[in-house]
Amino acid sequence: MNTVSLAHLHEKSTFICDMDGVIYHGNTLLPGVSEFVRWLNKNGKNFLFLTNSSERSPKELSNKLARMGLDISEDHFYTSALATAGFLASQCPGGSAYVIGEPGLVNALYNAGFSMNDYNPDYVVFGETRSISYEKIEHAVMLVQKGAKLIGTNPDLTGPTDHGIMPACRALISPITLATGCEAYFVGKPNPLMMRHALKKLGVSRRDAAIIGDRMDTDIIAGIESELDTVLVLSGVSDTETVKKFPYRPTYIMNGVGDVIKDEIELIM
Repeated sequence: MNTVSLAHLHEKSTFICDMDGVIYHGNTLLPGVSEFVRWLNKNGKNFLFLTNSSERSPKELSNKLARMGLDISEDHFYTSALATAGFLASQCPGGSAYVIGEPGLVNALYNAGFSMNDYNPDYVVFGETRSISYEKIEHAVMLVQKGAKLIGTNPDLTGPTDHGIMPACRALISPITLATGCEAYFVGKPNPLMMRHALKKLGVSRRDAAIIGDRMDTDIIAGIESELDTVLVLSGVSDTETVKKFPYRPTYIMNGVGDVIKDEIELIM
């Protein structure tokens, strides 16, 4: 049996961890997560849950994990909604937006000084939502055609849920991009903005951090392009066949986040 030592990974002071497909599926905590969090706390590791989901605020994410039995304060969470709000505030201070998304996105924009505007906004901002409608898409198309810039919180096509793989932001925004011919600018992973915000929030350098995720096209490439060690877990979107489709590979491949705390793991691929 071929194995790989995790001594180098354990030397890292900081872990940036995706959530969907890594920590939970929907409302189901994944195996090994509780042990992983205990290991982080016991060893004094810095950690940040970095999610491309824009639906919930850090407080709501903290409460969600509390319902699953994990006590993690809201300062350990950073979302694509916060990154999007920070980016837009730097681009257009005091601007306005027409938002298709959940309260986590709307509140992040409010807190960044943006106002909601469905007539002549500076931006149309799109995030995951379960309340999408033809009327909202039609209105967004009209606003983009009138000159509003189109922003997506993240480029994920799909995401894991309790019921399997479902459409995510890039898939849901596609009617607007197809109808207008305007490409959206996506702020979430793998955009380097998201990673820089995370490292700045943690106050660490890239050499001290590793990123853990389930997606080759967002988490892993974000880590590679930011020069972090990368850990792909096979508990979400990616499997071993997925890895073969990409011209790059992660530093480590594991079955789940619980494997991080082991001294060594069986070599996958």
